[in-house]
This record gives sequence, C-alpha cells and structure tokens, in this order.
Amino acid sequence: MNLIDSIQTALRAISANKLRSFLTMLGVVIGVGSVIAMIGIGEGTKKKSMEQIQVMGTNMLMVMPNWRRGGMGMSNDIPTLKEEDVPRLKKEVPLIEFISGTVGSRAVTKHKSTSYMTQITGGEPQIAIIRNATKMHAGKWYTMDDEAKANNVCVLGWVAYQELFGDENAIGTTIRIKNESFNVVGVCAYKGGAGNWNPDDQIYVPLATAKHRLLGRRDLDMIMIQGKNSELLPITQQQVEYTLGKKRKNATGEPLFRVMNQGDWIETMQKQTQLLSILLAGIASISLLVGGIGIMNIMLVSVTERTREIGLRKALGAKREGILGQFLLESIVMCSVGGMLGIILGSLGVFAISGLLKVPPLVNTQAIVVAFGFSAGVGLFFGLYPAMRASRLEPIEALRYE
Repeated sequence: MNLIDSIQTALRAISANKLRSFLTMLGVVIGVGSVIAMIGIGEGTKKKSMEQIQVMGTNMLMVMPNWRRGGMGMSNDIPTLKEEDVPRLKKEVPLIEFISGTVGSRAVTKHKSTSYMTQITGGEPQIAIIRNATKMHAGKWYTMDDEAKANNVCVLGWVAYQELFGDENAIGTTIRIKNESFNVVGVCAYKGGAGNWNPDDQIYVPLATAKHRLLGRRDLDMIMIQGKNSELLPITQQQVEYTLGKKRKNATGEPLFRVMNQGDWIETMQKQTQLLSILLAGIASISLLVGGIGIMNIMLVSVTERTREIGLRKALGAKREGILGQFLLESIVMCSVGGMLGIILGSLGVFAISGLLKVPPLVNTQAIVVAFGFSAGVGLFFGLYPAMRASRLEPIEALRYE
C-alpha cells in the first residue's frame, strides 16, 4: 500500500466516527490555537511597548539629577544639574548629535473660557528633534532667536491643543500660562502616548522663558541627549558620565546625577515581553499535551474495535510494519487536521483579542510552523504505543476476538 492509499484509508477510518474524531481533535485545535494566539498577543504587546518608548525619541540619553539635601539640617532639595553642563557636554562628548537642558512643571493653561492642566516643558529648539516631535499639525517650532530673547512663544502638543482649541485654528492666537501670555506658533502632530510622559499632553516653551519667566529657576531638571549612533549609545553614556563626573560629585565622590539609556529600557522591555510570550505559550502548550492524551485514548479504543480487521489483514499477508504505519498515520493525520484548524482559530483569535487589548495584531509565522510541527509530533508520540500494540497482535488471536 502506497502513501496516498494509506492516507485515504486513514481518512476513511477517522470519518467513520465523525463526532468522536472531532472531539478527539478538539484538544489539539485548542492547543495549537492557544499557542498561536498567545504568541501573537505577546508580540503585539512587545511592538506597542517599543513604539511607546520610541515615540519619546530615538538614540536618547536622559541625565537626571540625584537630589541632595540642604546642609545645616535644612530639608530642602537642591538640584544638581547646572546650565553650564550643557555646553560642556556638547564640547567634550563628540558622539552627541543634539542636546538640550530642560525644566518642567504642571500648570493651568487658559484660552478664553477654557482651562486645562498640562505639562509645561522648557527646552531649546533642538528638543523637537530629540523628542521626535518635528512633525507638525500646523505652524512651526520656535527658533534659537526666540530662545535667546526668551520670547513668550509656545508649541502645543496634540492633546493640549484639542483640550484648549478643539478643531479651531490655534496658530497666532494667545494662551495664558501662569498668568503669562504666550503666542502659539505651532501644534505638534499626534504621536500617541499615555501617562506622565505622554508627548501629546505637553506645551513646549523656550528654555530661557521657562526658567526666568514661568518657573524662576536657574538649574535644570534634566539634560536630554540624542546620540549620533544607537550602537555607540553605551559609549556615549560612559563619556557623559565621565565628563559630568569631573564637576558633579559630592564630598564622598558619589555622582550627583544619573544617566538613563533608552537602549537599556528597550532591552529590558524586550526581555520582559519575551518572557511573557514564552510563559503564555508554555501554558497554552499544556492543551496540546492534553489533546495528545485524548488521541492515545481514542487510538487504543480504535485498536480494540478493529482487532478482527487487524487479524484479517495479517492473515492476508499484511506485515507488522504496515499495520504499525497505518495506525501511526491515522494518529498523525488526526493531529495534523486539528493543527490546521487550530491555526485558523488562533489567527482569528489574535485579531479578536488584539482589538480588545488595543495592541497591534501580529500573527507570528514561526509560531505557526512550530505549533503545527508540534501537533504532528504529538500525533507521532501519542500514536506510537497504540500502533505498536496493533502491530503486535497475533492473527489467530485477533480473528477469534469478539
């Protein structure tokens, strides 16, 4: 009997008990579908997390102050980043592409009768490049001339624009921030984000304006840096730490700053989402094992029901290897059909669950191949014992079986 005849015989044997065969395959269908769906959701979550990190900027380092306590029993916190640190870093670290000091605070903004609490960020014009906010809905960014003159101009993030203006034109109009009038020169295009770091829920103003007119500060809250090369970002970080360390250390030699590397965030997020995907796929794979046990159970029943058939085949000259292959093929075909149905179910599940969780739907081709191969392997493994049992039956004893 050739392979095609064997497959046709296997399909006839499976279809002889359609309901039983379907219920047997159901465990494999659910297992394969769950693996594909869980890996797809994990990959979608990973992609969304990466987008949320990169929407803040690319190749980015953030220098944060290590706040120190005031002396002589004073409890006030003293910032440790100075205005002169920015030109020093620009001069001594050649791997820096763009750099800007920043200050910020939440404040109530007003336009006509509308008030809205949002984040006010003061930064030099290059902060638009560092924060990946150069794409504009309307208008343009303020200039270095505005920075030098500490002009009262601002650029609105998308959320701030919508809250204050709705669909009205904002360019050339005036808003009030902390009772100071500001001319709106630009509106950033929608980027997408959430939480305190939502880039859309911001109003950007020149650094000098924010420091001297809005917040009354001389020191910086943060220094934002864009490196020239993402692969050299760790070296850039080392050079920044070395340069600032020469001036920004306390009496015990501890640095009064810390440098946060965007690459470290991405690596940590990738490890977390990868672990999540493996965990979810592992849990889903248990369904495949349960389905395999069901396959073995039904194949053992099938061997018992077809004992006389096996004896007749052997009496007519069928070899042991042929009987073994026939029952093994039936098990593999059953799991493979279940695997194909599971692929369809899992792919549909990815799109359905992604819509509920609001993450990108990603159907992982590698996961499909692995899950289908695993389902065929389950059929081979769990079908082996029933097939061996069938092949070992003695013809005379089998023909006597009632």
